[in-house]
Amino acid sequence: MAGSCHGGSATGTYEFIHTHSGFIPYDTCQQYLACSSDSDHGFCADIDTSCSPVNTCRTCTSFLAVLDFKCEAIHQFPNATIAEYGTIKDHDIHAIKAEIFARGPVAADVNGYALHNYTGGIYDDAEASKKTTHIVSIVGWGSYNNGTQQQQQQYWIVRNSWGQYWGEMGFCRILMGSDVLGIEKRIVWATPGTFTETNFPCYSNGKNCQEIGGVQKEYVDPFHTIQTVLQPRLAKYRRRRG
Repeated sequence: MAGSCHGGSATGTYEFIHTHSGFIPYDTCQQYLACSSDSDHGFCADIDTSCSPVNTCRTCTSFLAVLDFKCEAIHQFPNATIAEYGTIKDHDIHAIKAEIFARGPVAADVNGYALHNYTGGIYDDAEASKKTTHIVSIVGWGSYNNGTQQQQQQYWIVRNSWGQYWGEMGFCRILMGSDVLGIEKRIVWATPGTFTETNFPCYSNGKNCQEIGGVQKEYVDPFHTIQTVLQPRLAKYRRRRG
């Protein structure tokens, strides 16, 4: 529903969490695998990637029990919910900045093929394809002096999912304002509903995790509380959101 190794969308993921699963576990519940049920690359064909409790959050017996090694589902674990989500279209730079400034990173479609051999600096090839094949996070922006035009230009600071060995410690910078690689075409934002602040302390084997416990905290949307939303850019964005 949300996608697979052969395609998907950020809105599909958020919709699945918001409407169907109800929550998403913290990343330590399960290591990320670039596999899905319709992928047979590498070891993907040999592992179970179905949607099940043991594939949501699990623990495996320790090295002291090698002869009886098995993995079991954890049923009580830290998680977060989604209150709302939506999109920013039409290359609205001010709206993208406002969302990041007020509430943090956003998801962006991008031409991932062009970034395979990125090794650093500002990616500014305006002629590269804008056909999107990948999703990244825009976490902020910066500016630099273009030596050719002798003027300040801005760029997006982008977090990728390929690991810290890639690019600039897992990040890259992409020129802002020209929809380079299609990065400004479709932006997706989401806000938490609740999130686990204190976990229920489970045993390493998970045997006591059937109980209800832990402390969930309500997310306070800074968009509605911080004084900076009165600044022109954020005020404009608030009107756009209705």
